[in-house]
This record gives sequence, C-alpha cells and structure tokens, in this order.
Amino acid sequence: MTDGEHLRHENMPTTRDDMASTMSTAAEDTPLLQPERGNSSSAGIDRREDEDLDIANQTVTKRRAIAIILSVYILIFLQAMNMSGITMAQSTIAADLDAYEYAMWFTTSFLVALSSMAPLTGKLATIFSPRSMVLVSSVLFAIGCLVTSQAHSFAVFILGRVITGLGGGGTMVLAFILVLELTTKRNRGLFIGITNAGFTTGISLGAVVFGGLIGTIGWRPLFWAQAPASLVAGFAIFFSIPSDLSSPDHSTDKNISLRTKLKQIDYLGAFFMTATVVLFLFGLSGKIQPIPLGSSLVALVIFVLIEKYVAVDPIVPLAVLQNRGALLSCVSQLGFMAARWTVLFYTPMTALAVFGFSPAASGSILIPTNLGFGLGGLIVGALHIRHSGSFWGSSVLCFGLFGISLLALSVSSTRDTPFGLYIAIVFLNGLFTGGALNYTMSHLLHLTPPETHYVATSLLGTFRGFAGSFGSAIGGGIFARTLQGSLEKGLKALDGSDHLSKGREELIRKLIGSPLLVHHGDLPDAEKTIAVQGYSSALRVLFQAAVVLTAFVLVLQAATGWRRPGDRKVQDQENVHDRRDE
Repeated sequence: MTDGEHLRHENMPTTRDDMASTMSTAAEDTPLLQPERGNSSSAGIDRREDEDLDIANQTVTKRRAIAIILSVYILIFLQAMNMSGITMAQSTIAADLDAYEYAMWFTTSFLVALSSMAPLTGKLATIFSPRSMVLVSSVLFAIGCLVTSQAHSFAVFILGRVITGLGGGGTMVLAFILVLELTTKRNRGLFIGITNAGFTTGISLGAVVFGGLIGTIGWRPLFWAQAPASLVAGFAIFFSIPSDLSSPDHSTDKNISLRTKLKQIDYLGAFFMTATVVLFLFGLSGKIQPIPLGSSLVALVIFVLIEKYVAVDPIVPLAVLQNRGALLSCVSQLGFMAARWTVLFYTPMTALAVFGFSPAASGSILIPTNLGFGLGGLIVGALHIRHSGSFWGSSVLCFGLFGISLLALSVSSTRDTPFGLYIAIVFLNGLFTGGALNYTMSHLLHLTPPETHYVATSLLGTFRGFAGSFGSAIGGGIFARTLQGSLEKGLKALDGSDHLSKGREELIRKLIGSPLLVHHGDLPDAEKTIAVQGYSSALRVLFQAAVVLTAFVLVLQAATGWRRPGDRKVQDQENVHDRRDE
C-alpha cells in the first residue's frame, strides 16, 4: 500500500533500524508488526515506497502464513467450483426436484447473491475487521451448502444457493484484502496472481468433480461435503490472523463496542446498493427485461445521492465515487470480463458443434485457457509487479493483446482450422486475461487512496462478478439471432423455397438449443453441413462483437490515467518551487 495514509500504532518502531531490530527478535506469539505511517510530502512518500518494498503492512509468522494461504485457497476453490459444477448437476437436480423450467435459477440465484454481497464486504471489513468477516463468510457458505444438500423443494434449494452465494461473495474480496495487508509491495502482484489461479482452478475442476461424482454418489453429498471444508478453512484463517489486524482507517477498532460498530453501518445505502445489483442481474437473467434494468438505474441514482448527501459513513466513500480512475476501472472490467466469458461459454460449443468432439472432450478445452489464465497472473506478478505504482501501459497492452486473441478466435472458429492452433489461441486468450486482471488490480490500488483500498477492490470484484450475467445475456442474444438467421438461410436454400416447413422450424429450434445434435444427432450430410456453417458463422459474429467491446473498454482503461489523485497538484507545486529557485 502507499505509505503516508495510515495511522501509527503506539510503541511501534519509528526508524528502519528500529524496525529491523524488532523484526529480527519477533517471537511466535508476537507476529504482527506495523511500521510508522505519517503524513508527508509526495516526494517523501515516493522515497519511502522505494525503501519499504519488502515491508508488509502487517506481518505474521511463517506457520500462520502457510495456514492462511492454504485456507484462503480452499475457500476460493469452493466458491469457484460452485459456479461451474452446478452446470453438470443441473439436469439431475431439476429431475429430482421437478423444476425443469426453473433450472436456470440454480446458477443465477448463487451469482446474484454473490455479486450483491461483494461490495458490502469491503466496507464491513473496515468496521468489523477482515478476521471477523472471513469467519462469517465461511460459516454462511457452510450453512448454505447444508441447506442446499437437504432441499426437497425448489424454494428450499434456491434458499440454500442464496445463502451459499452470500458466503462466497465475501471470499474473493477478503482474499484480496488479506493480500493487501499481509504481503509486501514487492510480492503483492505474485499473491494476487496466486489468488486468481485458485479461482480459475475451481472453475476448471468444478465441472470435472461434479460430473465425475454425481453419477456415483448423487448430488446431495457434493454440497454437504463442502460444509466441513469451508468451516475448517474459515476457523483456520480466523485463528491464524492476529486479533489486532484492522483496516487502514480503523486501527483502533478493538476499542469500539459492537453496538457502536453496528451504528456505523450505512443501512439505507446498503439496501439501495443491493437493490441495484439484484435488479440489474435479474434484468439480465434469461431474456433481457427492461423494467428491472430501468429500476436498477433508479436505485443506483438513489444510492449515489444517499452516499453523497445523507450517509455519515458511506458504504462507498466519496473518494471512490469521485475518483475517475476507480470508476472507469470498474466499468472497463465489466466489459473486459464479459468478453472473456464469451470464450468460457462458447469455445466448448465450438469444439462440440464445429469440430465434432464429444461433450467430455469439448469441455476440456477450458483447461488450456484456464491454465493460461493462471500462468498469466503468476508470471506478471512474479516478474513485473514488484513495486507499487502505475501499471497503466501494461494494462492497456494486455487489453490490446486480449482483443487480438478474440479476433483470432473469430477467424479460426471454422472446421478447416487445425485444432492445435485453436487450442493455442484459447491458451493465449487466458494468458492475456490473467495478466490484465493482475495489472488492472495493481493499477487501481495506485489510483485510489490507501484508506479506500478495501472498498475499491470489492467494487472491482463486484463488476467482475456482473460480467458473467452481462456476457451471457448480451452475447447469447447475438449468438442465437445470428445462428437462427444462418440456419434459416441455409435450409431455405437447400429446399429451394422462401418458406420453412414445420419440420424445418422444429429442427432449427432444436439445433439452437442443443449443439450436440450437429454431429451426434444423426443429421443427413447436407443438414449437418448447414448446421456446422451456421454455428461457425454465429461464433464468428459473436467473437467479433467481443472484439468491438474490448476496443471500447480499452479506451476506458486508457482513460483511467497513470497518476494517482493529487499527483498533478503536487507536480505543479514542485514546478513552481523549481521556477522560484531558478
């Protein structure tokens, strides 16, 4: 974190020599160290940043650090596994609960709850401490898994998924908060990459685990088995984190009563922010619904007005709401990850409908792209993000490379493309995504004041969470319309007629809903060729639309700027002093 913004704890070392002496004599029962932080000029801040690259804001002993890392990894893995694993269990659960027409809510309810909780978590962590919030999140996740596993009706199952999502919503945000507090500036990028790698591992293996076990043990054990793992990980983190770890702007929280802390919560702002998220995601679930989307905009306006004019301690501080770089970073992440989700949603469909692979082999195409995702974050974190500061150029470069990889996917989504080349492009797309997410997170920390980092990172995570619903709704509409038009045109040409028969209309309906039918539905060769061409054309248009979206968000990311708030003013003052000296 940037120095100069934190309050100093009493009796802490005040010089680097004192600090080094204290660190060298730290015992197992005194794991927490916090160097002096005080107000100073920008030049002094920059000098101390260079000197303190290897000093963490808070430190723990090696055994505690290992316990925290492993436990956080487990929580992130469980959260991500619930996103992808449910797709493999959906049909079995729908049959058991007799809820075929509502199966889409198995995933949607989890994502809506997760995205609603994420922005609140950052603020709550500043009031109740990250240590307490980790435990609350893990317990909520465990309760949700237990309720889900014991559900015998659709309503109870959805209740369980909502509770699980509330617990999972805090996991990713709190993981980043712990990275900010417990790692040095030199290693921060590496641990952000490790955190992202844990998430993508869960996404990759969730479908594999659920798909491999559901036929053997059923769907209920897949959920209740997650509860003890979540509880063990949550309690391990709780007891490994020092009790006096607190947020940058609440260093004396331990002296504040619970009643006072509860009074600090901006309940009205929290309500309207949650309403904004829920209405927005609900409006994108299934078909796009204008009324919920419009209502979410109204709720957003009310929320901003409350935060600016009513709230004493806003959920989102004015320093963030008025920070151009922070807001543009969040919006650009929404578009960027929406484009990324088109790859996650539709590259398996390309392997299935265009290349003719089996469902199991088609799903495995996500392995190389998620491998690239994990490697991208780890590589840039280990080799480049070794300091705090601006990563504007690197962020923009990764956005550009990501767009080029999407363009390559649009061109190569044909039967004539060597499948090995397609895999390489998918891998590179993941590589550039992982690098971009690490760079943009680090650049956001540079653009925002240290005391708002908890909230800023939670907002960024929220907008990333929106992307799945946003990408599936917008991208799915583009894909379906293009596919339908291509199939209608091809079949009309095949029949030599301007009108489609009832049988042809039914075939189009089935092909749009099930890409498996293209190569595994006993279609005649002529119809199969039309179907392959239709899917290839729809995928090409979809990825081209993703390229346009990427170009737009690249401009937004570039507009975030490379200077933190106040840098320009300080620079102008220094220039004035220089001219006076001359």
